[in-house]
Amino acid sequence: MATNVRTMNCRPEDVFEVLHDGWLYPGWVVGASRMRDVDEAWPQPGAVLHHSVGVWPALLDDTTVVEEWDPPRRMVMRAKGWPIGEARVTIRARSYDGGCMVRIDEEPVTGPATLLPSLVTTPMLRWRNSETLHRLAYLAEGRAH
Repeated sequence: MATNVRTMNCRPEDVFEVLHDGWLYPGWVVGASRMRDVDEAWPQPGAVLHHSVGVWPALLDDTTVVEEWDPPRRMVMRAKGWPIGEARVTIRARSYDGGCMVRIDEEPVTGPATLLPSLVTTPMLRWRNSETLHRLAYLAEGRAH
């Protein structure tokens, strides 16, 4: 499992406001390039984001499903990224030193990525999720100010 942590100059509620707006997904998730649709029930468990990954013209249509939604503390999603597989992504936020600390955990759960040793997958996921948290911070901190 790959884990990244970032402190942000905003409240956990600001982070969860960004997560609540499914249309913002490509703005903070590295690899997501466009939204096709957001279920009306988003972000309730079972709700689906319909997005594309990659760069035009090599785009793949995929989905992300909410497994848990407990604002402003925790969100768990199952992100599909075929042909690589699916991953469980957990985002946690808590108040910290006048702002908040946000943690993202990502773990491959199905597909070819599960066959690779974590020695290979973890550094790649940590590198990508460092940028993901950087982007999430821009959006959440922007809402806070």
